[in-house]
Amino acid sequence: MMEVMPAQATAVEPARPILRVTMLGLRGFPKVQGGIENHVENLATRLVEIGCEVEVIVRSSYMAEDVGRIWQGVRLARLWAPRATGVEAFFHTLVGVLRAGVTRPDILHIHGIGPALFTPIGRLLGLRVVVTHHSLNYEHEKWGRFARWLLRLGETAGMRLAHRRIVVSRYLAERVRGRYQVPVEVIPNGIPMPNIQPGTVILNSFGLTPGRYILTVARIDPVKRQLDLIAAMGAARARGWTLAIVGSADYQDAYARSVTEAAQAAEGVVLLGHQTGSNLAALFSQAGAFTMVSSMEGQPIAVLEALSYGCPLILSDIPAHREIAPSGTRFVAVGDVADLAGAFEAAASGRAAEGIDAADRARIAEAHDWTAIARRTLQLYRDALSGR
Repeated sequence: MMEVMPAQATAVEPARPILRVTMLGLRGFPKVQGGIENHVENLATRLVEIGCEVEVIVRSSYMAEDVGRIWQGVRLARLWAPRATGVEAFFHTLVGVLRAGVTRPDILHIHGIGPALFTPIGRLLGLRVVVTHHSLNYEHEKWGRFARWLLRLGETAGMRLAHRRIVVSRYLAERVRGRYQVPVEVIPNGIPMPNIQPGTVILNSFGLTPGRYILTVARIDPVKRQLDLIAAMGAARARGWTLAIVGSADYQDAYARSVTEAAQAAEGVVLLGHQTGSNLAALFSQAGAFTMVSSMEGQPIAVLEALSYGCPLILSDIPAHREIAPSGTRFVAVGDVADLAGAFEAAASGRAAEGIDAADRARIAEAHDWTAIARRTLQLYRDALSGR
């Protein structure tokens, strides 16, 4: 009789457990303006794609009614917060951290140095906390002395007490390491593949001519210096060209009113408000140049997007811009309206900064791929959990 041998057991590598991640420190998404909002939307959805369970705590007043509780696999937890400058972020983050103490995610990921003020509470609740440092917010002109002190305190709490720390640029890494002598991981912002829009229907609706407008994309805020852009356009000899300002104000304060009044009084300036999707893609696709003249940035996603579309760049000469801009970029000193007007004239006369070549665009796409960024972030989460 033939002896039947027992089947040999097949070794199966145990699957890694799905991580449960809660993120907070932003207003919300989709279609909510802001660099952190853009960052978290893209990071969270990619983390879901690679196997994480992700919940993002958002501020209910910013969320559209037609957005459900799940967005591209990400659970959106709406929490109320008073909509007031300098108050809502702190209130919302405190409530969000306390909520995380109840829901017990594997990782609590806090975005921004203001919300990072509550890192100690997360740790007291027994949570593993990761903090991403996006920007030196206390250097923004709009904040008063007390707010700047709180933001510095938040930076200190986040960088000293988080289990892992992420910064979005090498420039920020140098600042953090120099001040706190702690290890940080540089994981940059990402950009999606450009959605080239060659048609003119959208531009016609904005009153723009393809290739004959200078685009800027940013919230209306003193640090973004839209008043400098408007003044420079007024001083530039750029007949037939338009300055297209995309973005809206978080609050209708004195600066926002000044920008509206200056734009209305100027020739060749249009305010387009917050734009997303095909509208924004069309604006990037056919811009004659892109400009960002902020006094301070962490790593501006709008500049990365402009790079991906191959736009010639006119940027303020600050470390965050120097770090990502290719050769051929036209740099201007912060606040130098005359130099900026000269850059606009050069764009209008065909002597603009060079467009981005294919090699630079490929380099940018590889360095700022959201899926690769999500995988690096997931590994950092695992390290935070293992205590390495």
